[in-house]
Amino acid sequence: MIDSIRIAMWSGPRNISTAMMRSFGARRDCHVVDEPFYAAFLAETGLQHPMTTEVLASQPNDWRDVVRELGAAPPGGQRIVYEKHMTHHMLPGFGRDWMSACRNAFLIRDPARVLASYTVKREDVTLADIGFVQQAEIFAREADRLGAAPPVVEGVDVLRDPAATLSKLCAALDIPWSTDMLSWPAGRRATDGVWAPAWYDAVERSTGFGPPSEEASMQLADHLQRIADQARPHYEALAKWKLA
Repeated sequence: MIDSIRIAMWSGPRNISTAMMRSFGARRDCHVVDEPFYAAFLAETGLQHPMTTEVLASQPNDWRDVVRELGAAPPGGQRIVYEKHMTHHMLPGFGRDWMSACRNAFLIRDPARVLASYTVKREDVTLADIGFVQQAEIFAREADRLGAAPPVVEGVDVLRDPAATLSKLCAALDIPWSTDMLSWPAGRRATDGVWAPAWYDAVERSTGFGPPSEEASMQLADHLQRIADQARPHYEALAKWKLA
């Protein structure tokens, strides 16, 4: 991995994280990895998610084995490895020293919109499930290591102007910008997680970034609004560092 560049993109669920994986996967110089800690997270917590049995069978169940796999050379010999990570998968007992070998970036979304989308797929949700607290912790750790804020992009900014936002992200990651990132063939990928049938229906139909939804207002149930209010300070702490 000496000659490879590892990009770790940290997002919560129900952002455009899979579309971002498609975008990087459209580059000829990039191999993508889909949520490598998912099975280890489920094994450790005992939580039941859609397709839990299949997820546990598809990936290492021990975080140490995941880290070892991530340190291997990309199978196609590509120069760049793009790792799509869910922040809530990084449980307190999971080691984080491996992150220092990556160029870490952060994908954010307004918590009210995250919750409105998440509960369509899974009604039982807690603050921990949407990853805002964990994302802020990982961001702070990386900022302390670098002595500067790592790159932050907001999903809605990518959707509004993919070329401008992604070119800024590539510059911040010190990789060349490629227009290949703006479109991709529809369908499933061999690199998609086994959970794709439960979560990826929209992105499998996509061939590029679509326009953002522009709801005039969003009314959450009271219990969801409380979660959104708890998440908001963590979201805002990262939002102020968005790439301009």
